[in-house]
Amino acid sequence: MEQIQIIDAKKHIGEIVQIGAWVANKRSSGKIAFLQLRDGTAYFQGIVVKNEVGEEIFQIAKNLHQETSVMITGEIREDSRSKFGYEIGIQGIEVIGESHDYPITPKEHGTEFLMDHRHLWLRSSRQHAIMQIRNEIIRATYQFFNERHFVKIDPPILTGSAPEGTTDLFETDYFGDKAYLSQSGQLYLEAAAMAFGKVFSFGPTFRAEKSKTRRHLIEFWMMEPEMAFTTQEESLVVQEEYVAYLVQSVLDNCDYALDVLGRDRAVLEKYTQLPYPRISYDDAVTLLNENGFDDVTWGDDFGSPHETFIANSFEQPVFILNYPKAIKPFYMKPHPTREDVVICADMIAPEGYGEIIGGSERATDYEFVLERIREFGLNEEEYSWYLDLRKYGTVPHSGFGLGLERAVTWLSGIEHVREASPFPRLINRIYP
Repeated sequence: MEQIQIIDAKKHIGEIVQIGAWVANKRSSGKIAFLQLRDGTAYFQGIVVKNEVGEEIFQIAKNLHQETSVMITGEIREDSRSKFGYEIGIQGIEVIGESHDYPITPKEHGTEFLMDHRHLWLRSSRQHAIMQIRNEIIRATYQFFNERHFVKIDPPILTGSAPEGTTDLFETDYFGDKAYLSQSGQLYLEAAAMAFGKVFSFGPTFRAEKSKTRRHLIEFWMMEPEMAFTTQEESLVVQEEYVAYLVQSVLDNCDYALDVLGRDRAVLEKYTQLPYPRISYDDAVTLLNENGFDDVTWGDDFGSPHETFIANSFEQPVFILNYPKAIKPFYMKPHPTREDVVICADMIAPEGYGEIIGGSERATDYEFVLERIREFGLNEEEYSWYLDLRKYGTVPHSGFGLGLERAVTWLSGIEHVREASPFPRLINRIYP
């Protein structure tokens, strides 16, 4: 007898199989018990008929508690009434691990309660759906960049330098020297791009910010490409093609997850239409001022209400171009005709989800980068290797970073970015 996973049930219609699963829920009606089963790949229903299995098996089924683990034996059948389309007619039940007084019951629970039980909350159908979408975004990311001949690079997690400034770094002792948890792999990727042309990384990044907003995490995963011989305008094309590719992949491969989350597919389909609109930082400030936002003036960074209004004005992901030099990192290329802005762009997601991509063309002039390093109060010696990239065969190059959890939150249509990250609450307890 073959042991299968629920997701493969359609391949075994009419066959007797075994499935290892957990009991997500159950109900009984007279001489029939209905078990909601999950095995990590999908959910479906198991039906136990007393007259078919006998008193012993039926009583086992009736007395199962939520999250008890079982080995089920039964026949796979089509079930046109369910979204999944299949069920199992149960013939045998072996209890593997008992579960009693499971804290997350099939009722409403507050976000704080669920966060405190995150290690168990991951078992819920909603979390399962979110993680399926997260997994699809990761899979599609590798496919997108591999098809375009990017080389995967893994920058170090412990670093001696900071691309975004030192105010939000986690500092640690590195055998007597200072080291920091990485806030971005970008600087290392620039070095790799000078060797391989087009590279990308996908890994954890850290921000030592004691933020409790729904949009911020202390640890999150970031996808970062870097491209040699590439201008910012060319990079924007890659960015929008990449995001549209992710949206289409979720639509194509996460049908069940989108159903569970109640995500409107028609809304997502709009985000596959290219090109995405663009607006300059200057015009964005004017747009906000003309619509009652008197709390923002030229030179300010945008907050959540500002980004939401700008994105909702287009109902598409939108690029905001060329921010003030004073509020951006040292490595961005200066504008060719203006000293007050740099060549950069943020992509703002619609529906109020905020920035999902930040990117720029990188400065290539040695003296300019050196001056900016000094302006930021950074140690020139620690960045000597980065300056070397401007001395030995520098080329125009651009890159960007996409925050995975923010993208998952947006494509899933959920309200809280922490839902899209496996265990952020555990980290937040360290830095409450």
